[in-house]
Amino acid sequence: MFEQFMTFLASLNDNVIWGIPMVVLMIGTGLFLLIVTKGVIFRHFGIVMRYTTKTLFQKKDKSQQHEGDISPFQAVCTALAATVGTGNIVGVALAIATGGPGAMFWLWLSALVGMVIKYCEVTLSVAYRTTNEKGELVGGPMYYITRGLGLKWLAVLFALFGFIASFGIGASVQANSLATGVNSSFGIPLWAIGIVVALLAALVVIGGITRIASVTEILVPFMAIFYIVGAIVVLILNAGEIPAAFASIFHDAYTGTAATGGFLGATVMYACRIGMARGVFTHEAGMGSAPIAHATAANDHPARQGLWGSFEVFFDSIVMCTITGLVILTSGLWHADPMMNEGAMSSAAFEQAFTGGQYIVTVGLMLFAFATIIAWYYYGEKCVEYLFKGKRIAIRLYQVAYVIMVFVGCVASLDTVWEFADLFNGLMAFPNLIALIGLSPVIKKLTVDLFSDPDRIRPRGTDFSKLLTFRGKR
Repeated sequence: MFEQFMTFLASLNDNVIWGIPMVVLMIGTGLFLLIVTKGVIFRHFGIVMRYTTKTLFQKKDKSQQHEGDISPFQAVCTALAATVGTGNIVGVALAIATGGPGAMFWLWLSALVGMVIKYCEVTLSVAYRTTNEKGELVGGPMYYITRGLGLKWLAVLFALFGFIASFGIGASVQANSLATGVNSSFGIPLWAIGIVVALLAALVVIGGITRIASVTEILVPFMAIFYIVGAIVVLILNAGEIPAAFASIFHDAYTGTAATGGFLGATVMYACRIGMARGVFTHEAGMGSAPIAHATAANDHPARQGLWGSFEVFFDSIVMCTITGLVILTSGLWHADPMMNEGAMSSAAFEQAFTGGQYIVTVGLMLFAFATIIAWYYYGEKCVEYLFKGKRIAIRLYQVAYVIMVFVGCVASLDTVWEFADLFNGLMAFPNLIALIGLSPVIKKLTVDLFSDPDRIRPRGTDFSKLLTFRGKR
């Protein structure tokens, strides 16, 4: 009976939650919002980069400090901690191993659509944020659904899905990837890894968003640079294969990939599905998780923080996933051994280039997974806070349960948990996408307001309520 249920659940995830229906809904919503915003993210991409990456190197003016618990950069680092994870290594390998090189093209398309969606959901999250009982800024889909649409039941559904998903995709699944990688590379017992990871996670999450943001602000740039430098070394060594890799991506995107070596072949439709699905899974645009972190950022305009959301998807999928994809394609291993799993494929691609290269993947997975653990804790905590009206006992119980699940994830086999994690992570998207469509007039007004004069810094305490629609409790 249980096996039949799990078979049904796997089929539901593959064919509906993370299949064509989700792809169509996500792409359709993205294209609709692209029209609503008149494509400003792409038409003014220079502005996006000016107020994201370039601001990192500018001296901060304390007189222009705006309301918020963390900096815009800390907010995007926290969000990236959750999105730059095992999907950037294992997920990309899976896409190529099953969908062929053409899957990368569709992953890129998913990222472009995701840049628009993430901009919109982050903008709404900051616009509709409020303060909790402790005086902290809180926001996310549950708040703009409640305050903007007045659909409390839909907001409760999102928070419930997010709360459950945090135990899967955030705690146990990431901990399992971390522990198995360390165990296979260094031989450390799983129980010992579990104790260390659980204690480290507890020390970080107890400090709330400020401590989480302080850790991710250091961890995310370090792990990204570490992985990118290692990958660039591989690509320099495989430079002669890069033109052929790009050619195969564009060719196979429209023709499919013929069976070759251990690769069984893939149609255009399958490459599209797997590439889009993996893209959504890695950048999480539309899931509604990242806006929860962005809501706490200090910024002068909701839409300006939305620019950081677009940058987040760009870096995660266009930069990180492309680098991983090229490493795998230039190695030739994607069609060499049909029995090689996705994690082993990524490690082997690095090891093939230079001795010890596999440790780049191992350390990368360790850092990526831990970052995801602490970021997803915050998402889950805010969902619990919303569901239980900020009751401290509920949050404390959640903290304990989350840390326990981190330990369990390190020592247990999680095939079942994986399926439930995929299910509830995907279910988060439906209430969020409904809200994005319903609040599209607000997105349009905020976008027009920012881009009418993007260089003008709004004074602290600027009231944007005249641009918003309120149908629920303010």
